[in-house]
Amino acid sequence: MAGFYLSLEAPSAASVALAIHHVVTPKSGWLEARGVKGNWPVSGLPDVIHVDNGRDFRSRALARGAAEYGVSLVHRPVATPHYGGHIERLIGTMMGAVHLLPGTTFSNIANRGAYEPEKHAAMTLDELERWLALQIVGRYHAEVHGSLLLPPIAAWGDAVAARRQPLRFPHDDTQFLYDFLPFEERSVRRDGVRLFGLRYWDDVLSPWAGRLDRRLRVKYDPRDLSCVFVEGPDGEHWPVRFADLRRPRITLGEHRMALTALRERGVRLIDEQLIFDTVEAQRELVETAAAATKSARRQAERRKSALSATALGAGANDGDAGAEDDTLAGLPLLEIEEWS
Repeated sequence: MAGFYLSLEAPSAASVALAIHHVVTPKSGWLEARGVKGNWPVSGLPDVIHVDNGRDFRSRALARGAAEYGVSLVHRPVATPHYGGHIERLIGTMMGAVHLLPGTTFSNIANRGAYEPEKHAAMTLDELERWLALQIVGRYHAEVHGSLLLPPIAAWGDAVAARRQPLRFPHDDTQFLYDFLPFEERSVRRDGVRLFGLRYWDDVLSPWAGRLDRRLRVKYDPRDLSCVFVEGPDGEHWPVRFADLRRPRITLGEHRMALTALRERGVRLIDEQLIFDTVEAQRELVETAAAATKSARRQAERRKSALSATALGAGANDGDAGAEDDTLAGLPLLEIEEWS
C-alpha cells in the first residue's frame, strides 16, 4: 500500500493532492508523529498513476502536477470495472477490518440490522488514522499475501531492487504539494487578490499589483482558506493570508454553506463581513446541537479535523496562529497612507 489520505470531506482535487503527497514522500516522520512503530519504506515518484473517471481525477491541478513531475496518468476505460479489481480487493480487505471496529456502519443496511453505530462509535478521525496506519504497517504489509505468496513489503523490496533506474523523489516536498493543489487564476490588483469573494494581501504582492499583464495561479487548500499560495511569474509560491488578519480560519465547506444560507435568505449582495458573520453563526448552531444530532457532530468533527490537519501557510503552526489571532482581535484598525 503506497499511501492514503483520510478525510470527512467529499473527494476533490485537494484530497487527491494530499493522497499523492503521502504516497510520494518518506513516511518515517509521519509515523513517528502518530506514535506508530514500524517501517513503511514505500515512497518515491510513480511512473504511472492509474485512476478511474471520477471528477476529482479530471482536475487541472492533477493533470498539471503529473506533467510537471513526469508522471503518466492512465484513466480506466469507461464501464470496465474489472480494470480496478486489485484496488477493490484491497479496499475490501481494509474494510473487512474496519467493520470490526465499534461504530461501523457496515457495507449496507441489511448487514447493519438493528445495530446503532452512533451509540457505539468510540474513535475520533485522528485515532482512526492511527489505527489504519497500524493496520497497514503492522499487519497487511507483514502477512503473506494470497496471490503474491510473500508479504507485500517483501514484494516492494524485490520490485525496487529489480528497477533499472533508482526511485525518483521531488527536490522539495512542500513545492511538490503546491504543484498538485487546486488553483484559480486571478489578477493581482492594488488591494491584493480575491478568491471566493475573500480578499488576500501580503507585501510580496506589491511588485505585481496592477503591473502584470496576465493572471497568476492562486492555489488553495480547502481545509483552511485563511492562507492561499500565489505562484509568482518565476514559479515560486508565496503564502498570502487574509487581508484582515483578524478573520478566523474557515474551511471551503463552511464558506459554501454560508453562501447557500445567505442565498436562501434572498441576500444578493454578499460582502466579506457577511460571509464571516454567517460562518460564525453557523458554528454556534453546530456547537449547540453537536450533542444532540449525528449530522451536527459529523460537521463539527469535519471542521475540527480540517483546520487542525492543515500543514501549509497559516496552518503550519496552529498554536502560534491562534495566539496571533487572539492578540490582533483587540487592536483597533489604523489608518493607512498609500504611496504611489
